[in-house]
This record gives sequence, structure tokens and C-alpha cells, in this order.
Amino acid sequence: MRSSPHTGTFADAPPPRPRDGDLQPRLAGRARRALPFALAAALVAFVLGRLDFDAFRAALSRVDAPLFVAFAALFVLALLGADTFATVLVYRRLIAPVAFRDFLVLRGASYLPSLLNHHVGQAFITVFLARVHAVPLARVAGATLVVYASWLGCLLLLGAVAVPANGGPLAGSALLLAAGALYLAILALRPARLARAKLLAPLFEAGVRGHLVALAARIPHLLVLFAGTWLPFWFFDVRIPLGAALTYIPILMVAVTLPITPQGFGTRDVLAAALFEGFAAGATRDARLAAIAASTTTWAVALTLVEAALGLALLRGVLPHMEAKRPTDAPPSGHDAA
Repeated sequence: MRSSPHTGTFADAPPPRPRDGDLQPRLAGRARRALPFALAAALVAFVLGRLDFDAFRAALSRVDAPLFVAFAALFVLALLGADTFATVLVYRRLIAPVAFRDFLVLRGASYLPSLLNHHVGQAFITVFLARVHAVPLARVAGATLVVYASWLGCLLLLGAVAVPANGGPLAGSALLLAAGALYLAILALRPARLARAKLLAPLFEAGVRGHLVALAARIPHLLVLFAGTWLPFWFFDVRIPLGAALTYIPILMVAVTLPITPQGFGTRDVLAAALFEGFAAGATRDARLAAIAASTTTWAVALTLVEAALGLALLRGVLPHMEAKRPTDAPPSGHDAA
């Protein structure tokens, strides 16, 4: 009798073939991760496919490149400082006594995962704080929701001011303010079922006063981001008046943070072409669209390069030292809610 060819050890056996049931979820997960990149590529191709490339090159050639890159770097640093100032106050009140400098480093390091999507960077911060300060992840996620609430509150206020400033009905402003008031009323009423939920508990601990403080602290961040979304267009002679900017720039600010495409590539270009063509210099439509596309694509590339360099430097050079400072005998969190 011949010996069986499979009499060796288990280590010699060929690896098991993946079952169809295991393979399909894996392929679906890869497809979901690839979808934003594919959508970004399709949107950018759509924008570029409509362009007159001679006009596009002419728009690029008129820009002072060193000044533009310096502006992008200054914007990222100002945004980092303003965002840290507003965010660290929330985490100090609800999570732990986080130092401003430490959170500045953490927020800067989060720019690297944020290149995939803004919310990936926020998740990176949430998980890191939960681990370093030994706080339940659900609680830190709840504090992150307070951060989001302060940001959305600023956008509601900006919209409420912008609508009548551009001749819109006061009913539009009233509707925006009513949405914010409804949220604050729920916080004040503290429905027991919601207040007991681990994820939502920090929202109710912060309360109305804590949210208003967080909103006030968020205003400098909003102003920096508004300027950094609006002013790059002026480098390319797309001169959007302040009144129109108050109406349309917040739409662009929100759209580029949605989990649609990485860094808003494609989304920013398509939306800006629809909103700002009438403000671009140029005798023809091709020239105007070229100026807008040159602005949005160049700004996205400049931001990506600056944020990637800053995030990589902080992630590799400083973040490991911060993690080594994990407290061992300090109380896990400070719940001195506002």
C-alpha cells in the first residue's frame, strides 16, 4: 500500500482555502473602503473632462506658488491651534485633565488618518484618549459628540445670519435657530432614557451651559476654517463677496467633511463649480470654470501635502512619548460637567 501524501505534520499541510462565507464579507469590506477613492477619481475626472486645459494652465500660471503654499501652511497651523483650544475644553470637562500641548500634538497627528476622511481622524482621537486616560470608549465618544454639537451649533448660527443678509426670508433663520433651541430644550429636560445611555450621558452632563461654552470656544475655529475655505479662491481671481460667502462657503465647509470622498476631492470641485461660477473672472464660461477648478484642486493638493507632513512628523516623532506618559494612579476621568 502506498503511504498517504498527507502524513506530515499540520505545518506541512496546505493552508485552508477560504470559504465563500468568509470571502464575501472581506470583499465587501474592501469594496466599501475603495468606494470613496473611486468616487473621488470619478468626480475629479468629470470636472477635468469639462475643462479647457489651456485656460486651466493659464489660471495656474497666474498664481504666486510660494505665497499660496505659505498661506496653506499658515492656515493649517492656525486651524490646529483654534481647533485644539475649542476641543480640549470639552475633553477636560468630561474626560480627563488633558494638557493643551498634548492635545495639540494629538490633533496634529490625527491629520494623517483624516486624509482618508475627517471622521476617521476624530475616531483616532477618541480611541487614543480612551486608551491613554483609561476611560470607557463610549464615554469618550459621547464627549466627541459634544465637540460635534458645538461645531454644528456654529454652522446653524452662521446660516441664521447669512440667510437674511442675502435677502432670504427671516423664516429661514427662525427655522435654523429653532433646531438649535429644540436640541438645547432636550438637554434641559434630560429625558431619563436618553440621559442614562452611556454614549449620550456626556451630552447631558455638559448641559445647556456646557454646550454654550463649547460653542463660544468653537467660534475662532469656525472663523479660521471659513477664511481658509473662502480666501484661496481669491488667488485665482474668483472674488466671492462676503455676503455671498456667508451663504455658500458654509455649504462647502460641511460638504468636504462628509464621508463621501477623501479630503473632499471631487466633492469640493463639483460643488464649487456650481456655486461660484458667477464670481470668477473670465470672458468665457470655460475660463471661469478653469479658474474655479484650478483653485479647488490646487488648494486640496496643498492642504493634503501640508497636513500629511505635519501629521507624519507628530505621529512618528512625538506621539509615542505621549503614550508612554499614560497615568497609572490618577483618577480615570474628571466628570466636572458644566
